[in-house]
Amino acid sequence: MHNYHKSLPLIDCFDVIVVGSGSAGSPAAISASRAGAKTLIIERLPFIGGTSTAVLDTFYGYYTPGSQSIKVVGGIADDVVKGLGEYNASFERPNTFGAGTGVTYHPEYLKVVWEKLLMQAGCSILLNAHVTDVVKKGDKIIGLVVATKDGLKYYEAKQIIDASGDADICHQAEAPYELAGAVDPAQTLTTTFKMVNVDCEKRKTIAKKEINALMEEAAASGKYNLPRKEGSDHITPVSHMTATIMTRLTSFRKEGDVTINAADPEFLSHAEIEGRLQAIEYIRFLRDYVPGYEKAELSTYGMQIGVRETRRIHGQYRLTSEDVLSAKKFDDQIGLCGAPMEDHHDGEGVRWQYLPDGKTVGIPFRTLVPQKIENLLVAGRCFSASHVAHSSVRSMAQCMVMGEAVGNAAVLALKTDTQPGNINVADLQDTLEKNGGILR
Repeated sequence: MHNYHKSLPLIDCFDVIVVGSGSAGSPAAISASRAGAKTLIIERLPFIGGTSTAVLDTFYGYYTPGSQSIKVVGGIADDVVKGLGEYNASFERPNTFGAGTGVTYHPEYLKVVWEKLLMQAGCSILLNAHVTDVVKKGDKIIGLVVATKDGLKYYEAKQIIDASGDADICHQAEAPYELAGAVDPAQTLTTTFKMVNVDCEKRKTIAKKEINALMEEAAASGKYNLPRKEGSDHITPVSHMTATIMTRLTSFRKEGDVTINAADPEFLSHAEIEGRLQAIEYIRFLRDYVPGYEKAELSTYGMQIGVRETRRIHGQYRLTSEDVLSAKKFDDQIGLCGAPMEDHHDGEGVRWQYLPDGKTVGIPFRTLVPQKIENLLVAGRCFSASHVAHSSVRSMAQCMVMGEAVGNAAVLALKTDTQPGNINVADLQDTLEKNGGILR
């Protein structure tokens, strides 16, 4: 053990600090700023967007799957799509796996859209900065220790929103959570990659089912290491470019009673490296087997490996698979989700479980309120849910809904001089609906 002491400069005090700028964090900061709070958003990458701009290129969860495509999110989620439209940088398409209509976008333009929405709202932005610790007083977080290019800095805030995806702030503040993999198997990891110089017209000559059969054939030959046989590709806003969801990496292991998953830095480092090696195998398969890919080249890997779950908090309520499958509604719901439960497990296949046709489950505000820390909220894939329920409500559209809700909730707590867990949720719901949210 090595003890280390250092005095840190206090840089500024904010009403609200949001940690993480993905599909949950950015709406949280935008809504808090629009509501008048002095807000800072902290992002470890050199751009805004998190998984939405570093890993993926399609929003799911805007619409229900099934016989009717019903739009179930609004508010800031609409502002994002409108912003992409100004650059002609998105289009809607059916989901390859059956999760309903998706909104496919150009991630580079999305970075700009997020940044413009934050700046127009008056939010302060700190990029290339990583929150390394919290400072607590009793059951409150009073400040954050932030690693920057200029060394460690100290920021104070009245309300904190953990949108890190991995519940990093909850972990540092010792708020209770479940490690993915500890009880149920954790969802697998995926390294995404994009291909260019694809003959997309020729690619259209065979369906996904036929590609999956070719994957089976290639893997059976013993010449390709393809652990996943139902991977997919799709067109993008860039001509002759496709994006893929094909790789599959184990996301946890057990050492006795200890669970180790992608929240562990060494485990994550190994997965990042292994994911790129696995992607090369799929690229080799695409060129050798799939019409249209004969002359294709690798464009980019996702900037980081795609992580579906690491830590899920224990909130004031825990969403269950029974809640999702019965399309349960809640008095304190702040949004809706119609996406199926999509369990990416080790081995072959993805386990799908659908809600009744055209139905949605409510997202309770209580799933965003951690236990034991008074001035902390969460949004995004670290919210309080079981492993299977989480696989439905973690879609990026629902993360935006959560973010907009907690940003407004934090400001409501400040205005009423209470803590987020004690706010009048009816007032929060009124605010969300006035701003275009779809709650019922």
